[in-house]
Amino acid sequence: MDAIAATKSYVERIVTGNGRCRGMKVLILDAFTTQIVSCVYSQSEILSKEIYLVSRLDDCTHNPNLESITSSSGNSKAEHDLNLTDKKTSHLKAVIFLRPTEINIGLLVKELTRPRFAEYHLFFSGILSSGLLRLIAESDEHELVKQVQEFYADFLPINEDLITLNCRNTIAMTVSAGTAWARDYAHLYERNRQGVEALLLALKKQPTMIRYQARSAFAQQLARDIHEKIVSDQIFHFRSSGRRGCLLLVLDRVDDPVTPLLSQWTYQAMVHELLGLNNNRVILRGAPNITQDLEEVVLSSDQDNFFRANRHSNFGELGEAIQKLLKDYQKQTQMHDASNLNTIGDMQQFMEKFPELRSKSHNVSKHVAIMGELARLVDICSLMDVSQFEQELACADDHSIHVKELVDKLGSAHVKIPDKLRLGLLYALRYEHIGNMHWIKAEMKKGGVSEQMIELMDTILKYAGSRSRGPGLYGVGTKDIMSKMTKSFMTSVQGVSNVYSQHVPVLIDTLQAILKGKLKQDSHPYIIGKGSGDEIPSEVIVFIAGGVTYEEAAKVSEFNRVNGGKMRIVLGGSTIHNSTSFLEELKGLP
Repeated sequence: MDAIAATKSYVERIVTGNGRCRGMKVLILDAFTTQIVSCVYSQSEILSKEIYLVSRLDDCTHNPNLESITSSSGNSKAEHDLNLTDKKTSHLKAVIFLRPTEINIGLLVKELTRPRFAEYHLFFSGILSSGLLRLIAESDEHELVKQVQEFYADFLPINEDLITLNCRNTIAMTVSAGTAWARDYAHLYERNRQGVEALLLALKKQPTMIRYQARSAFAQQLARDIHEKIVSDQIFHFRSSGRRGCLLLVLDRVDDPVTPLLSQWTYQAMVHELLGLNNNRVILRGAPNITQDLEEVVLSSDQDNFFRANRHSNFGELGEAIQKLLKDYQKQTQMHDASNLNTIGDMQQFMEKFPELRSKSHNVSKHVAIMGELARLVDICSLMDVSQFEQELACADDHSIHVKELVDKLGSAHVKIPDKLRLGLLYALRYEHIGNMHWIKAEMKKGGVSEQMIELMDTILKYAGSRSRGPGLYGVGTKDIMSKMTKSFMTSVQGVSNVYSQHVPVLIDTLQAILKGKLKQDSHPYIIGKGSGDEIPSEVIVFIAGGVTYEEAAKVSEFNRVNGGKMRIVLGGSTIHNSTSFLEELKGLP
């Protein structure tokens, strides 16, 4: 189960027209399929497939058909521009890759009614309904459509074992399930359902077991609807691989509100938390000492070997790896120094190596710049100190010490306002029933936290307080009292290997329980499956409605490495949260 490999194989077939579109062609995408292609293909790789132009069907700057329809004045000019475009592109073939939505089909119908290309090869990222397929057929009056196919890449593959649907406001969607407000989020629900179905089809997996989070009405509804779709549509019925079964596990972010609030110390997670990592792109514009070519850089697991090898390394390991990268590059440049070119053969060898050296130079500069900016932000935000206290709030139960340290942090000028807010929220979740929330709110206000931000303490307790979430966040319900006390005692005696990474997300406890055959049915009921303790799957597809985090992704990657041969996990979510995006979604809750 490799999400990047599955998606890349689809995209490779698409950009060649599935072997039926030879010669120069135009690749036409929509907003989301543009992101899918960019996750697994670089621009140079696309050009090498005889792609003359990459265009957007839903953008009037790329599609003259839209301009001619939407323009209310100057129609003669729009018609003239369209005729010019037709002449320039009428000999080219079009490969079109779209999500199968009504809006996209409407745009496609306009394109086929006034065709700009010699042929059309249509590919859709999900299941195309018979009604929409009929509409396409009726619109193809010129008989230019040569093929229509479904390639199930309706998600963004970030790592081999991590995918996202890149949807926003999904926490409000999960909260609204089973209420009158659910219809306001019906489109988001459909998007999440289609995304999970596409993941199953892309990985060619028919779950033998489907389980869901019992306390979440949304998870139950999503699990049931996916099961009904699998039963009713033969396309999901794959041959069994002969191994133990595949489990689809549908969870809800509400069970673990702590993980998205914590500071991160692994490369991929740290970049997302402090700089933002969206569609594999990092914006460094505005950071000190950043050159123009490094203002926006790409961090892709598929296209950057150094990043793939070090994405889950902690901050200290990362520093050592970048030093080694820099030394290796310096050795290579000394070997190919222009002053050492004495013969024609030396010059030819240098010119052959020059593109590779230039590419490596940019890659080294990119990682050094990112590391430098991360180190600067860690320093000015006092994150070492803040993070250590966050971990204590997340992992230990000691109210008298914690409340004293919290008040100190809230009054400190060295701690930034957003970090004060996160500490307050972590305290509220840990000490919901015994903490003096009014006093803490007053101290937060003295520390400069705004009234609007302080209100999030009430919001997060309403969303994910002990009455709303399932068991497991602070060890309740997942471990017996003796094992919990033993772990606490051993930690106090031996310490921990890294005080900044002692927190374990609820997801990992859940996966460990599945591996041992001990995940209880009352907390995670079955939709289908034997339901007996000896039924331990060899493959688990986890989908967290409301979003996942890079900390969970790093822990899943470690789980896969340690348990290779026993169990393989692929993790998916509505989006990938950092603390900023998580708090923004909480602000939108009623």
